[in-house]
Amino acid sequence: MTIHRLQLSNITKRYPSVVANSDVSLVVAPGETHAVLGENGAGKSTLMKIIYGSVKPDEGSVMFDGQPVTVRNPQEARALGISMVFQHFSLFDTLTVAENVWLGLDKSLSLAEVTRRISAKAGEYGLDIDPSRPVHTLSVGEMQRVEIIRALLTDPKLLILDEPTSVLTPQAVTKLFVVLKKLASEGCSILYISHKLHEIRELCNACTVLRGGKVTGVCNPREESNESLSRLMIGAEPPPLQHRPVHAGDVALRVKALSLAREDQFGVDLDAVSLDVRAGEVVGIAGVSGNGQKELLYALSGEDTRAEAGMIEIFGQAAARFRPRKRRTLGLHFVPEERLGRGAVPTLSLSHNMLLTRSNAVGQGGWIRTGALQQHAAKIIERFKVKAGGPGAAARSLSGGNLQKFIVGREIDANPKIFVVSQPTWGVDVGAAALIRGEILALRDAGCAVLVVSEELDELFEISDRLHVIAKGRLSPSVDRAAATVPQIGEWMSGLWDGHAGAGHAGQAKKNEEVAHA
Repeated sequence: MTIHRLQLSNITKRYPSVVANSDVSLVVAPGETHAVLGENGAGKSTLMKIIYGSVKPDEGSVMFDGQPVTVRNPQEARALGISMVFQHFSLFDTLTVAENVWLGLDKSLSLAEVTRRISAKAGEYGLDIDPSRPVHTLSVGEMQRVEIIRALLTDPKLLILDEPTSVLTPQAVTKLFVVLKKLASEGCSILYISHKLHEIRELCNACTVLRGGKVTGVCNPREESNESLSRLMIGAEPPPLQHRPVHAGDVALRVKALSLAREDQFGVDLDAVSLDVRAGEVVGIAGVSGNGQKELLYALSGEDTRAEAGMIEIFGQAAARFRPRKRRTLGLHFVPEERLGRGAVPTLSLSHNMLLTRSNAVGQGGWIRTGALQQHAAKIIERFKVKAGGPGAAARSLSGGNLQKFIVGREIDANPKIFVVSQPTWGVDVGAAALIRGEILALRDAGCAVLVVSEELDELFEISDRLHVIAKGRLSPSVDRAAATVPQIGEWMSGLWDGHAGAGHAGQAKKNEEVAHA
């Protein structure tokens, strides 16, 4: 008789506005890497939380290593040998990396021993992180590394990964896959959620497909194509992007020799960053997380106003000292990488979250136009196919991908003249990613200047007209997308562009472009 590592039978979980899981059954063998595939809101994360004990099912049973179990909380899950890396991180901002990891481990270990183990594990798996850093100083990509290391330190029998590569570079993904394949070869079972179909086909040897909370298919992803997996997941293939030739206009956003000292000891100094973004083009910035992206985005959004006024220009106007609201009046709209906390207030409804960037929703005497807000939120929900319980749903009740669609949609709907977006399709399914990227290109074609900061190289190559790389607070020359290659951009991510033949070509291309626009 075969003993399964994990067996779920007829799992059902209902919420007031939705049935997240309906009669779901799933089997995972020892040493198997099993993908759970589905569009945003299909019930994948809820199912994983049930396995991990952070959500209780209404019906159904769970067996682990052949024994029936009732996992009442994550502590019991970890005692069984189940570890999980969440899509939305479960870290305490005010604690250090080591202290966060320590919370989930055997309390007989000293903090010094945990710190040593973190450094050893990070070095072993190529997940560079400083155990003494406070979490609030980390980028999203660095927080992802902390979550992965924390899970690996428990020596799990079953490792659940919810979008683990969403903010990792291709090099880091390659290293992670080496780790995961090694774990699987040693008998660890892996449940893997990702919207990156090529990853699932490379890594996984089994796949369960969810749609609308129900199992709609089981397959071996290595025997499928990206197209067939898309059809299983969303019922169709995403439409191809329409990428028209660029007809760039005047400079809308200009950064001139922007140098800023880091505000905390773990930040990155910006060193003479210069770039232009013209009306009617998409400029992409690639780079390994934690190389100055956060500091640059804070300066562009108006959250950091320490720079000299002329270092940032919006339509020729010195704007580095302007706060976010003033920049919005000039037409600059912004999507941060952190969805919950900066992009949206978790406890507020979607309609009230519109207030973050819609000052015109407040009428005379300071009264909020709630009806107008609800109508506007409903329009965005419909346009961007957001699965939510209506405009009154709390932001935190949405799946990560659906909240991302709403936040991006909220800013695109404002008809920006300049659109700065970080990680636009982080954690969204292939259909939603195609929708968001298509909307970005439509903005560009309507004359908007778009700046995209992303760690998804495929995404940048798909939607950008020109590319930069940021490394150690410095920005590379721009290179035309058609002339750029993945190996070249990967090399530049280490800061190796000075004197590079490609850098010279990129610089000359920019000069030619500027002459053409003069």
